[in-house]
Amino acid sequence: MKVTIADLKRGQHGIIKEFTDDSIPLKLLEMGCLPGNDVELVQIAPFKDPLYLNINGSHLAIRRETAIKIEIDLIE
Repeated sequence: MKVTIADLKRGQHGIIKEFTDDSIPLKLLEMGCLPGNDVELVQIAPFKDPLYLNINGSHLAIRRETAIKIEIDLIE
């Protein structure tokens, strides 16, 4: 089963595995959203969009539609 950042629950961690689409914004890549990096879901905004993430110490807010395109391996 494919798990994406959008599937994370608050406080869960994962390792970015790959992108399912080539339309990931360049700004996310520049801020550390790269395969092999740790990602944690910090908070979900009202109406479940955007998602507030901690990626290797950088705090980012991304849209759910983008989060669905980033596949991860969950860390239990």
